[in-house]
Amino acid sequence: MRMSVVDVGSNTVRLVVADAEGGVPLPVHTAKWRLRLSEQVPPGGDVPDEAVRQLCDAVAAAARTAERWGASTPLVFATAVVRSAPNCRDVLRAVRAETGVPICTLPGEVEAELTFLGARRWMGWRSGPLALLDIGGGSLEVAFGRGRLPDFVASLPLGANRLTHEFFHGQDPPSLDSIKALRRKVRHQLRDVSARIRWEGPRTAVATSRTFQQLSRLCGSAPGRHGPFVERELRCVDLGIAISRLAALSAAERSALPGISAPRATQSLAGALVGHTTMKLAGLKSVTICPWAIREGVLLRHIEDGPAWWSEVTRDIEHTGPAGSSASGASGAVPLRIAAPAG
Repeated sequence: MRMSVVDVGSNTVRLVVADAEGGVPLPVHTAKWRLRLSEQVPPGGDVPDEAVRQLCDAVAAAARTAERWGASTPLVFATAVVRSAPNCRDVLRAVRAETGVPICTLPGEVEAELTFLGARRWMGWRSGPLALLDIGGGSLEVAFGRGRLPDFVASLPLGANRLTHEFFHGQDPPSLDSIKALRRKVRHQLRDVSARIRWEGPRTAVATSRTFQQLSRLCGSAPGRHGPFVERELRCVDLGIAISRLAALSAAERSALPGISAPRATQSLAGALVGHTTMKLAGLKSVTICPWAIREGVLLRHIEDGPAWWSEVTRDIEHTGPAGSSASGASGAVPLRIAAPAG
């Protein structure tokens, strides 16, 4: 069986085409379309008409690409940049009407659950009690679990792009006061979540997302061209040193650093501050960079539970419309079954 998934993120639309062999999604083709939606959508504002048109074009191109590679209609979901927009419902309906491809948003907590599922499968059972961190453009997802699915998940409005707009707008490089203010907000928002992670005492901590991958490369990990099976680790102490380096540079200067791409250079400092503060508060000395994340989690859920679960997600949204809130179940999505916390 050949499947495909499309992830509409804050910077890019990404397609993965995979074969489901032995219950494992094995990629056969990937593609991306760089829309930079986060630059077009003001904080708390609507997705503009031109961005909706670009999104329709990208989803249509992804569906055509998936078909050429022998996959069925892709499973398409949009993350926080669309989910948080007041006109989210109109955007999803416009994409479906224009392309014929069902698209939905998932609550932040469900994104965390699916990302945990992907990370658990990649890391395996030997990793033991597992903590997960995922920094997106609009939100930070945190999860912890001892089994296949997480016991605890949280989604917080601490995305790298969101905080860059909130604290660093018009500052390049930002002021020391702005950096301190951002850190204060992250510490306040993470107080209870980080206490839970410390209490759980994970044996292994993993981080996903392009933000963590690029920060890990900046701190000395192997480049992406070496492949996904090279072990990559990001140490809290190294990330703290990197923050001082990033804070002294403009966005253009940061883009010349190892691992920091030009499209993400502006938000790289905010991402580093979120990652470092989270690791310190949660007592994590290091995290392993995991190449599997939400896209692989969606594919795994589809393999294990069949197409009915995704059909139910999109059908509920068609009937009720998505909500901007990231509270579990708020968007009409079907949550994963969460095990009761151990102990």
